[in-house]
Amino acid sequence: MKKSWWALAALTVIGAAAAVFFLRPVTGPERDLTLVGDVARGNDLIRLGGCVACHTDTQSGRAELSGGAGLATPFGTFVPPNITSDRVAGIGAWTVQQFSDAMSNGMGPEGHLYPAFPYENYTLMSDQEIVDLYAALMATEPVSAPAAESQIPFPFNIRLAMAGWQTLFFTPERFVPEVGQSDTYNRGKYLAFGPAHCVACHTPRNGLGALEWDKALTGSPGGTGGRAPDITAAALMEEGYDVATLVQTLKDGFTPGFDVLGGTMGEVITNSTSHWTDEDLTALATYLLTE
Repeated sequence: MKKSWWALAALTVIGAAAAVFFLRPVTGPERDLTLVGDVARGNDLIRLGGCVACHTDTQSGRAELSGGAGLATPFGTFVPPNITSDRVAGIGAWTVQQFSDAMSNGMGPEGHLYPAFPYENYTLMSDQEIVDLYAALMATEPVSAPAAESQIPFPFNIRLAMAGWQTLFFTPERFVPEVGQSDTYNRGKYLAFGPAHCVACHTPRNGLGALEWDKALTGSPGGTGGRAPDITAAALMEEGYDVATLVQTLKDGFTPGFDVLGGTMGEVITNSTSHWTDEDLTALATYLLTE
């Protein structure tokens, strides 16, 4: 009888320790949110970060940033929410701290966020960029129509489970330039892994939906936007790309083989990269084509 009690006590302790480990908050470096946000810079970040492409369901005629089309995944269909300044349907009631927590730590006002929202990439952004983006979103035209509900089946609809996922797979941090590389290369790497989140779509994921970072940019057999091709330097050069042609493709969607990129990538070009500066396009192309 005594052995049974000891075994039960040991299991209880182990279970409690596991719960503490997996449910503890995952947070990165503290941000300076007293910085003054710049709406103009924030509007550039809205395009740089793909906010319009994800959060606007153009086929349904929804207003810009008022909610995106559903993203089908093995874990359910996630609908990008309304992120206009509406205080009820959008995020207008969010504080800058709440916005920062969502972008940096994957924690929203209602709890842990699913990684369909690429906070793993946005966490790399600077403090100034976070407050600039917040200022721009708070300055958007409010849209009172809420986005459709996500369709997430049990048990994936248990949001608290994301705490364990984050403990296993998420490390909040800021971008650190690669020593020995040019400013252009590092800017491109920052865009690919940070706000532009190329890596989120063009990298395979494991059975739990976590990015396989050792295979970054090698392509995905079927992510939230369907199949995403290999965009490593070797693959791009095999397709006939150099820096100039890749920049042009990201502007107009025409490939070196005279195809037109459509689907999800077409939306990214239309709503995001075609609005970038030449400097940022060149930086991303330079990074992607560096072997």
